[in-house]
Amino acid sequence: MVSISRKLADMDYRFVGKSGLRVSTLGLGTLNWGRDTDAADAASCYDLFREAGGNFFDTSPGYGAGLAEKTLAPLIAGERDEVVVATKVGVNAGRVDASRGSIFSSLRASLKRLETDYVDLLLVQSWDDCVPISETLSALATIQQTGLARYVGWCNLRAWQFAYLAARSPIPLVCLQNEYSLLNRDIEDAAIDALDFSGASLLAWAPLGRGVLTGKYATSTPPDSRAAAKHLAGYVAPYLDEASRRKVDAVITAANGLERSPAEVALAWVRDRPQVSSAIVGARTPAQLQIDLRADTLTLPRQIEEALADATSHL
Repeated sequence: MVSISRKLADMDYRFVGKSGLRVSTLGLGTLNWGRDTDAADAASCYDLFREAGGNFFDTSPGYGAGLAEKTLAPLIAGERDEVVVATKVGVNAGRVDASRGSIFSSLRASLKRLETDYVDLLLVQSWDDCVPISETLSALATIQQTGLARYVGWCNLRAWQFAYLAARSPIPLVCLQNEYSLLNRDIEDAAIDALDFSGASLLAWAPLGRGVLTGKYATSTPPDSRAAAKHLAGYVAPYLDEASRRKVDAVITAANGLERSPAEVALAWVRDRPQVSSAIVGARTPAQLQIDLRADTLTLPRQIEEALADATSHL
């Protein structure tokens, strides 16, 4: 492991909503840690990310049934105050459960696995139709007031849902974590305006279109890819259709013109969208992460930004 005195590169940082929490513009997701990414590769990814200046790590008890949190724990131990850790609550035994009891139980288990007294950001994983919103919001307020989480937000909501929650919450909801990429721009329909109105920001998950925007599926399915893995094939499948292929071709064309990789182009595009605080990459290997991190040095020319927006419009 690289020591806490490591010299970090100058990755940009942004505030999360109207809060004092600052995150690197690229975040590192841990979906595969402890399962497809072993401890040694996870440690290498951690070091690469930190050396590039990254400080934001996104995890969840649902990632590898807690293995991701356990894998992250020893890596952050020596520099806990230097990194931002987000985890999630609101799912219990595979079903949505945003009740007070479920939230506290889930968070306590996550803190134990992460070997920390607090998380910087706690996210409710989805909307729960069965639990009163007031109960969930009250639980989040208690968690923040007692210092178990510094800030709170939500995941995977529609615009009206986030606006409804933000208007009724006794504490600020500083962010929404939703899928956003050149293959999935649904959030632009109204959620971006809702975030702006609420003073919150977006944490974009799957900014590489679940890996499809890297161009790796342009001609076939690599045997070591997510689409070839039984437990992840369904995750990638929605973006392997003809409409998505045309959008990927546009990204590849732009990348060739810039002499950069498609992953760099796709990440840079999402990173610089309005309201985005961080684009969360989910590289499975150090080699993949090295490519992703090069996006930090890329600012897309305005003409290419606009051309990609036109080529991938869902309207």
